[in-house]
Amino acid sequence: MEGAIVRRVIPSDNSCLFNAVGYVMEHDRSKAPELREVIAATVVSDPEKYSEAILGKANEEYCAWILNPEKWGGAIELSILADYYGREIAAYDIQTTRCDVYGQGNSYSERAMLIYNGLHYDALAMSPSEGAPEEFDQTIFPVQSDRTIGPVEALALNLAKDEQRKRSFTDTGSFTLRCGTCQIGVVGQKEAVEHAQATGHVNFEEYK
Repeated sequence: MEGAIVRRVIPSDNSCLFNAVGYVMEHDRSKAPELREVIAATVVSDPEKYSEAILGKANEEYCAWILNPEKWGGAIELSILADYYGREIAAYDIQTTRCDVYGQGNSYSERAMLIYNGLHYDALAMSPSEGAPEEFDQTIFPVQSDRTIGPVEALALNLAKDEQRKRSFTDTGSFTLRCGTCQIGVVGQKEAVEHAQATGHVNFEEYK
């Protein structure tokens, strides 16, 4: 099989999940506002399925929250977007090299892939070669009868393992961050999120 799996960097602007999905589905890194609307519309239309127990907040409150461009997406949003596009979305976690496939079980015939470092999502694509222009990227892969995407799957996993070896992930339970706005130090994702909510500051940098 010709080509290489490459990581296409998505800007770190709190909408990386949505823009990474936009890139793999439509080669468009600016889909976040539209995809946030899709998620809010899906959630509000089915309050039984998307209850407070699932969302962690009231349905209406969640819809307002996810429309805020400062808020991050995760598993709930990926499963909704898989259904919206009618394709599986595989997310490779660099720290554990685990792959979670959203939309699995719906017999979708195609899959797209993302990679996650604990804080940030980038897009994965098959390129004819490492330095080839992005317009040659293939980001949608046919799902085979064994529910894999064939050799592409091993290449994506190898890339995740390479990134893990380089330690290019953030251990969100114990990492230390400094707020780039006020220079306060926080430990772990929970403290970072609390600080962001209290101050509106979202410019964090990792420090050892």
